[in-house]
Amino acid sequence: MTSPLIKVLAVDDHPILRRGIVAVIEEEGDMKVVGEASTTIEALEIFRVCRPDVVLMDLQLPDISGIEAIISLRREHQNARVIVLTTYEGDVLARRALKAGAAGYLLKSMIRKNLVEAIRVVHAGKKHIPQAIAASLAEHYQDDDLTAREIEVLKAVSEGVSNKIIGSRLFISEATVKAHMKSILHKLGASDRTHAVGIASARGYLM
Repeated sequence: MTSPLIKVLAVDDHPILRRGIVAVIEEEGDMKVVGEASTTIEALEIFRVCRPDVVLMDLQLPDISGIEAIISLRREHQNARVIVLTTYEGDVLARRALKAGAAGYLLKSMIRKNLVEAIRVVHAGKKHIPQAIAASLAEHYQDDDLTAREIEVLKAVSEGVSNKIIGSRLFISEATVKAHMKSILHKLGASDRTHAVGIASARGYLM
């Protein structure tokens, strides 16, 4: 007696990538794509109808972020199994996705090599996290996280904005901006503003 096929829902706003995902999955005899969506709203609607076993979720969607999409999906369907597909290697995004309820995290560059394995692992009720991502998570496990305000300040810094203008934008004093920058540099282990922006961008804070 053959086992039922693993039903997969692909959520990404790039049709070419979705076609690539479908092509990879169609090569396998134990799974099939039962739906495609380009927004969170579409994903929720299709999930209700198709009840997929595994959802492949992009982090950058046109309506809300993939993180919020995972939270919305899991709020409505608490047993939904989600694998994040992203171009971002940063530990911050991976941590947020896993905290939101994702069971897997896969870089889009790994789709051809690792996608079907990830689907089978997550469908079996386990987690799938690439070794490089897991190592990054472990490396920064005890780091102090940037606050929402510090991220706002750093995003403005990445635009080349001065402390005075940042303060005006955020309705805080220039001295407070400087205090936030001091805290940011310490938390990221950065030597200056430019270094801090580079580290924060690589880790996924500025997405």
